[in-house]
Amino acid sequence: MIKIYGIKNCDTMQKAMKWLDAKKVKYEFHNYKESGIDKATLQTWLQHFATDKLINTKGTTYRALDEKASISNKTEAIALMMNNTSLIKRPVWDFGKGKFFLGWDEKEVAKLI
Repeated sequence: MIKIYGIKNCDTMQKAMKWLDAKKVKYEFHNYKESGIDKATLQTWLQHFATDKLINTKGTTYRALDEKASISNKTEAIALMMNNTSLIKRPVWDFGKGKFFLGWDEKEVAKLI
């Protein structure tokens, strides 16, 4: 089953989940704003995505940070994302069997399903 990570109030997340519902695709949603995110999951994601892609450097949360330089260090970036889940780009898609996708692109997601 597809697992999608993000924040429920995010417009992009709402588009993605609405699309999945319309296509009758079963998925599990992990709201990391409410449930947090663990170190092991972030470590897995960082095997597939660069820190500067996984961290939303264009968002207001990132721009408000003083410790921006720490994203080049994976250990520091993980701690930063665990403490500020709004920094994580969304959605993060886990299709199982080591297939991941970052962001929302209807055509790309359709190919991966």
